[in-house]
Amino acid sequence: MRALLLGDGLLRTAGRSLARDRLAALTLTLTATMAVLLFQTLQHVPGGAAVVERLGVVRASLPLWESLLRTPLSLFVPAPDLPVWGAAVQVLLVFGLAELTIGRCATLAVAYAGTLAGTLYARHAVHAGARGADSLFSLPWSDALVRDTGPSAAVVALAVYIAWRYRAWLTGAAIVLAMVLEQALFPNLAGAEHLAAILCTLVLAGGGELVARRLVRTADAWRPLLSLR
Repeated sequence: MRALLLGDGLLRTAGRSLARDRLAALTLTLTATMAVLLFQTLQHVPGGAAVVERLGVVRASLPLWESLLRTPLSLFVPAPDLPVWGAAVQVLLVFGLAELTIGRCATLAVAYAGTLAGTLYARHAVHAGARGADSLFSLPWSDALVRDTGPSAAVVALAVYIAWRYRAWLTGAAIVLAMVLEQALFPNLAGAEHLAAILCTLVLAGGGELVARRLVRTADAWRPLLSLR
């Protein structure tokens, strides 16, 4: 049961990384947490909200190129009407565990992929709703004006990726089920983006494993032939 909840070697890997590099092992995490706090402070000072809007606020009504330019920073812009400590704690805990276990580059890649997947899905679903496509995957046009920022999609993507990577199946299933239930009971733009981030992460994790296995098999097949030279 413990292995299904925490995965195979998750805590050992995190502990070794932290013992070896100390706070340097959490450089990305601490930077991301400080960025969340910085943007929260900035958007509540005179003139700061306009700066945050131009730098990191994404809406489905924006041109695609502008959304893509703002998406990396939008990850660190918390919702102004929600407690910032929630976003900061999410980033500190989940980004920290990811950085200690899968590395800094993979953490940043998965976090951005999850955020981008949510943003692109929102654009597609809103425009589908505007065309009158009343389906499970469409969203009302009013969502085009909803502010699409915050680290939650990245946090969900990282949590699911870590659970897959370390075979923490119960934890991963619980996260996915919680996101599905949230969207079913309280449908909103953020919930839909969380599901898009989860789907993107599962494709990345599963596809990455398939590619890695294929490469290993190919290398094993070529090894006897190369040894004859």
